[in-house]
Amino acid sequence: MKLITDRILLAHGSGGRLTHELISKLFRSRFSNPMLNTLDDSAVFPMKAAGSLAFTTDSFVVNPLFFPGGDIGKLSVFGTVNDLAMKGARPLCLSVAAIIEEGLETKILEQIADSISKAAKKAGVPVVTGDTKVVERGKADKLFLTTSGIGIVKPGVNVSGSRARPGDAVLINGTIADHGVAVLAARNEFKLKTAVKSDCAPLNALVQRILSAVKEVHTFRDPTRGGLATTLNEIADSSNVGIIIEESRIPVKKEARSACALLGLDPLYVANEGKVAVFVPEKQSAKTLQVMKKDELGKSSARIGTVVKSPKGVWLKTTASGLRPLVMLEGEQMPRIC
Repeated sequence: MKLITDRILLAHGSGGRLTHELISKLFRSRFSNPMLNTLDDSAVFPMKAAGSLAFTTDSFVVNPLFFPGGDIGKLSVFGTVNDLAMKGARPLCLSVAAIIEEGLETKILEQIADSISKAAKKAGVPVVTGDTKVVERGKADKLFLTTSGIGIVKPGVNVSGSRARPGDAVLINGTIADHGVAVLAARNEFKLKTAVKSDCAPLNALVQRILSAVKEVHTFRDPTRGGLATTLNEIADSSNVGIIIEESRIPVKKEARSACALLGLDPLYVANEGKVAVFVPEKQSAKTLQVMKKDELGKSSARIGTVVKSPKGVWLKTTASGLRPLVMLEGEQMPRIC
């Protein structure tokens, strides 16, 4: 179903007929499900399983809206699904709120709504409620999205960035830096030509596969903004441990490494959107890696490091067998990346 206008008007945010048309024709028609279709102010859903609730929210301001391998809609769904998955939660439902700039082409909003719908179906998580606001031309940058999600954590599951323990193996499910490189290439500011696509993907199925097969998992964490190095620093600080990762074991596509070298970036600090760092006891590491490699999103999984009692912080064991510290990202390396 299409809107009458080919661009978004301020009146689409007025709460009147055009708002109703925008919600009904553009959003509800794409996200249709029994909980959403009533258009009530809240969605009510039954709790079918015992456990604890996980709740998360995130905003997405990526520039440009479309990039190789994804777009802001796909990114918003998978980003929120993944935040729930990092706590071991099985996502139940999502909300989507859109801040739309006056003048945005309707066809662009339709493409993004289609992408949200497809991403939600791929992740197996319905969009059950949402909101739209329209702001004056020049008061936003085309479109901002905020997504929230609720999930259920089964009894006995306890994963956290504060639970890494000395002796843990550090695993990752594939190549790093793909998302950041793809978005930078799409901006065309540096005339960068690359075949790298964003790794934007839902990690909930992979996480549940690991939890079903592995007796003890300490930590899941997806290295998004700030990259793998910053994420590992957050875990090391929360758990009061040291983490040593091996440069030779960290998977990076040749094209992504070349692009980073050209731009003066370190792949360890470049954003990802479909990667998870997994911390498990040493005795569980081989089995966990085997389980990860059986999943579509884990075929290139690798063990990249070990948790130690000291030295604290994050350290890179270089190909020359030296140790150099990896600190958190300082400043804003790549703004508007997710």
